[in-house]
Amino acid sequence: MSSSSSSGLTFKLHPLVIVNISDHYTRVKSQMNPPVTSTATTSSSSTTTNNSNGSGDGGVTAVSAAAPPPRVYGCVIGVQRGRIVEIFNSFELLYDPVTHSLDRAFLEKKQELYKKVFPHFYILGWYSTGSDAEEFDMHIHKALMDINESPVYVLLNPLINPAQKDLPVTIYESELHVIDGIPQLIFVRSSYTIETVEAERISVDHVAHLKPSDGGSAATQLAAHLTSIHSAIKMLNSRIRVLHHYLVAMQKGEIPCENSLLRQVSSLLRRLPAIESEKFQDDFLMEYNDTLLITYLAMFTNCSSTMNELVDKFNTAYDRHSRRGGRTAFI
Repeated sequence: MSSSSSSGLTFKLHPLVIVNISDHYTRVKSQMNPPVTSTATTSSSSTTTNNSNGSGDGGVTAVSAAAPPPRVYGCVIGVQRGRIVEIFNSFELLYDPVTHSLDRAFLEKKQELYKKVFPHFYILGWYSTGSDAEEFDMHIHKALMDINESPVYVLLNPLINPAQKDLPVTIYESELHVIDGIPQLIFVRSSYTIETVEAERISVDHVAHLKPSDGGSAATQLAAHLTSIHSAIKMLNSRIRVLHHYLVAMQKGEIPCENSLLRQVSSLLRRLPAIESEKFQDDFLMEYNDTLLITYLAMFTNCSSTMNELVDKFNTAYDRHSRRGGRTAFI
C-alpha cells in the first residue's frame, strides 16, 4: 500500500457521513453483543465454575473469549466538481461475509431511492470499519467500478485511542501499480478536509448541547427529570410510612395519643377523593382524557413549529450552497 495518493483530487468530507458510519457500527455491535443481565451472568459464572472443575481450563477459555468487532459496509454519495470531491451522505449495504460480496439488488434499489431524493448526488464509493484496509476489501472495491470507475474507500476505525488527536477516518483511492512485473490495483491514502453547511452546523451544535457535561448519561435532561420524579416519590413514600408507623404505635398504646395530630391526619385523609365512587371514576377518566388530548395537541403544535423552523434552515442552507456552483447529475 502506497503512503499517499498522486491523483491530485481534493476530498471534502461532511460530518453526516461520519455520524452515519458510527451509528451503523454501534447498532450492529449492540445487536451482536446484547447486554448481559445479572441472571445470565450468574448462570455463566456457575457454568464456568462447573466446567473448570470438570474439564480443566476449557470452560474458562470458552467464556472469556471475546468476539471480534463487527465490520459494516455502505456507500458514500456526493458530487464531484472538477478535482474537488465532496462526500455529503451515505447509506448502508447488505454484505455476505462468506462470499465477500454485496447484495447488488439492494444496492440498486437504494440508489434509485436516493436518486429521487437527491437527484444531484451520485455514488462516489463505499465505506467500512476497521483498523486498516484488508486484502479482500479490493474485491468489494472492484465490484463498484461499474458504477464509478474510480471509487473512494472511506474507512472508520472504531477502536478508541486516547493518544490520537485526529479523526479515526481514512480515505483511500485505488491506483494501478506494477508489482513484480504484474499490474495490480492497490489502496493509497488521500488527504481530506471536513466541510460543513449551515444545516450540519446547527445539528452538530444541537448534539453538543445534549452531551453530558460530566461524561455520564445521568446528566441528560431526561435522566435529570426522571431522577427528580423518583426522589419526590421516594420522599412521599417515606413520609407516609412514618405516619403509618406512628398511627400503628398509637393504636397499640406504645405512645400517648395526641388529638391535635390525629385531627391533622384526618384532615389530610379527607382531602383524598372518594376513589371507590363510580362518579369519581367517570369524572377522573374524563379529566384524564382531556388532559392527554391537550398534551398531544401541544406536542403536535410544538413538533410542527420545530419542523417548520428546520425546513426553513435547510432551505436557507441549500440555497446558499447552490449559489456557489452547480452540481453534477446523479449517475
